[in-house]
Amino acid sequence: MPVADSVQLGENVKIFHPSLVNLYGCVIGKDSKIGAFVEIQKGATIGERCKISSHTFICEGVDIENEVFVGHGVMFTNDLFPRAANPDGSLQTEADWKVEKTVVRRGASIGSNATIVAGITIGEFALIGAGAVVTKDVPPYAVAAGVPAKVIGDTRKR
Repeated sequence: MPVADSVQLGENVKIFHPSLVNLYGCVIGKDSKIGAFVEIQKGATIGERCKISSHTFICEGVDIENEVFVGHGVMFTNDLFPRAANPDGSLQTEADWKVEKTVVRRGASIGSNATIVAGITIGEFALIGAGAVVTKDVPPYAVAAGVPAKVIGDTRKR
């Protein structure tokens, strides 16, 4: 089911190709736009007037505030120490790990193919460069780029 019944969609949400997305247990705010091949997992929230571009993965524990732009192929993570199995060899379940919360504040923009590591906050109106790997909090209005991402500018000075 591309858009599960458990999804809470705000007014005027535009999903360009509903048969080519995987949305379940998430909340998407009004007037947001969702591209093709996007997965948004349970417990994730997308604010109002956001743009989520194609091939993006937004996992459980991610909160995206209003007016955020997410480029193509952006990957969020929610586990700092992912493992397939426990020390005893048993396959891990949801009970064996803790979701790390990630927050993207209002008006931020994330460039295509960026990876956002679990447990960080991207500040208001910050700009994340394409291909960046964000491993630490990004202050409001910062421009961050590279691997790992470092602050290289200020969005108010362009």
